[in-house]
Amino acid sequence: MKICGVELTGSDAVICLLDRDRGQLHIPDCRVRKLTLKKDHDREDLQQFQSTFAKLMSDYSIDRVVIKERLPKGKFAGGAISFKLEAAIQLIEALDVSLLSAGQIKSILAANPLLMPFADTGLKVFQETAFSAAYAAHMSAE
Repeated sequence: MKICGVELTGSDAVICLLDRDRGQLHIPDCRVRKLTLKKDHDREDLQQFQSTFAKLMSDYSIDRVVIKERLPKGKFAGGAISFKLEAAIQLIEALDVSLLSAGQIKSILAANPLLMPFADTGLKVFQETAFSAAYAAHMSAE
């Protein structure tokens, strides 16, 4: 099963692909690490983001997309643009999209710790949250 973990920050969708084959996790190479919606966007820009995201998921045969849920209010609340990005991703009909809260991810990681340090994955530091979401999704699917 191939899962795409997504962290929405500002106007970026940071992604990490994670594949599980016969119990082994594998991080496939991906041509992009994040997709960005420009700050002064219009309807066409949002549709372009959605189309680009859908094409990327199709190209890599992604089975499921897991988005790290953002808080709607409070000190660590997500911004308006990130909620637009979430909606654009959720409305892609061909995708199975779900949300995982930070608490759910933390709980799953505590029960299923990584077998190696994140630094050894070869991913960029800014992809760690997206990786954690994908890893938690794989571990909760067992």
